[in-house]
Amino acid sequence: MKLARRLDTFEGYLGTAMNLILTRMRSEGKDVINLGLGDPDVEPPEQFRKALSDACYDPKNHHYPSFYSPLPLKKAISGWYEKQYGVKSDPEKEVLPLLGSADGLFHIHTCLLDPGDIALVPDPCYPAYVAGVKIAGGIIEPVPLLKENGFLPDLEAIKPETARKARMIWVNYPNNPTSAHATGDFYYRLVDWAHKYEVAVISDNPYSEICFDGYCAPSFLQVDGAKEIGIEFNSLSKAFNACGWRTGFVIGNHEIISGLSKIKSHSDRGIFYPLQVAAIAALTGSHEFMERRNLMFRERRDVVVQGLKDCGIEVEAPKGTFYIWAPLPSGVADSKEWCFKVLDKISVWVIPGSMYGRYGEGYFRIALTHPVDRLSEAMNRLKKIL
Repeated sequence: MKLARRLDTFEGYLGTAMNLILTRMRSEGKDVINLGLGDPDVEPPEQFRKALSDACYDPKNHHYPSFYSPLPLKKAISGWYEKQYGVKSDPEKEVLPLLGSADGLFHIHTCLLDPGDIALVPDPCYPAYVAGVKIAGGIIEPVPLLKENGFLPDLEAIKPETARKARMIWVNYPNNPTSAHATGDFYYRLVDWAHKYEVAVISDNPYSEICFDGYCAPSFLQVDGAKEIGIEFNSLSKAFNACGWRTGFVIGNHEIISGLSKIKSHSDRGIFYPLQVAAIAALTGSHEFMERRNLMFRERRDVVVQGLKDCGIEVEAPKGTFYIWAPLPSGVADSKEWCFKVLDKISVWVIPGSMYGRYGEGYFRIALTHPVDRLSEAMNRLKKIL
């Protein structure tokens, strides 16, 4: 018996392995503070949970999801994007619900890449982009995200011969892991570039509703001509405090949407219908909770930023996401080695930047997924060893 050789081309997700290690440490009596996992300690508002509960209790709602029309959910998604961004879409042709946006992030590579095709992938990036390209047999051409460029891709630095061969380019703003943000001007330049080289733009936008200090994250699709060459993923996970629901969607170019739909017709049967009902309630209901939620994350951000500065680590306060992307302390060169030392000494886990790519080395990521008192405790522990 042999496994596919493609399994040797990528690493397993570190977060999954670390959860097992941290669970073991807690069973040994250690007071572990996990600042690695991007799963916040928030919950969907009560009215959304009630919609899910009521739908679950209806015995008619437990068939295969394909038994029910997906159009009501598609219309709710389309309506939300028009309300949030002014982006109009055809619910039947330009919207596709997903089992969490990760569902689409995985399948998009199979949809766009033949073996040997080039994908332009930001570095650092969410590791699923890298794994997805390799599983599909594609070739990764890294696009460095550098501090001096605001962690935005330098489109002019991509060689024309590479751009002409590329089939797709990933963008993700507000960004994981760097927490960088993009402006509409960047997306205008991106759309012009993509049209010039005929490259599909894949925008990953799950942190669109977690913004601070007056910043509102734009959508790539707001730019004229964007739907002709790209799509955008989004999700209820972060925006609606519903990570466990695994409910997301993709919106944009109808040809790409059609291709993804064809693949998914074989890979799954759709979203559990009560979750569709709850998602409609969320997308069409009140969003007042988001402002309170974002104020909470902003307070946590400020505590961690100040705590890091007290440790001698200079870091900027991000305008979006619930992450802090911080440089390693002076004199430290290996992010993975340092993060495991921190875990061993003070039982605080932060993610090494090298997990996100070559250009992530020299940094570490903190997730603001704990109350202020626990974040303060983590910063105090860190200060003692630094």
